[in-house]
Amino acid sequence: MDAPRWLDDREDRAWRGYRRMRRLLDLQLARDLMRDAGLSEPDYDVLSDLSEAPDGRLRLGELADRMLWSRSRLSHHLSRMQQRGLVVREECATDGRGSVVVLTAEGRRAIEAAAPGHVAAVRRHLIDLLEPDELAALDRLTHRVVDRLAGTGAAQPASGRGPEPLT
Repeated sequence: MDAPRWLDDREDRAWRGYRRMRRLLDLQLARDLMRDAGLSEPDYDVLSDLSEAPDGRLRLGELADRMLWSRSRLSHHLSRMQQRGLVVREECATDGRGSVVVLTAEGRRAIEAAAPGHVAAVRRHLIDLLEPDELAALDRLTHRVVDRLAGTGAAQPASGRGPEPLT
């Protein structure tokens, strides 16, 4: 086995800064979303993906793949969202074994009410802090890392398919 290539001081500072930023940013965005819209980040992700899908419908497996979650974990989360009237599950018309997750009218109202505040929080806590060249660098960096991870399987869900491309 080769000896580890330890991080030098500059690399270590960048790595630790990124990890701290990611944790703090995720925590702040989650707090803002819960405070302003009463939604968790997974709630928002489910509602957002469904709101962008044709007819507000996605197969459970496709939604799990998008979220990088197991089907079991997503199914449990959807049960809680279903109790709140945000989504329903239906049998798949073309495959009796599968199910389709459907955005309800209440779910659509929830995502439409939450989205403006969430976008404002993303701007306030990240986007508006960046200069145009920094934003361009962040875009290149994030896509390079996602492309690498999707190609190696490191960020893939249990289904074995890679994450959705970032848009």
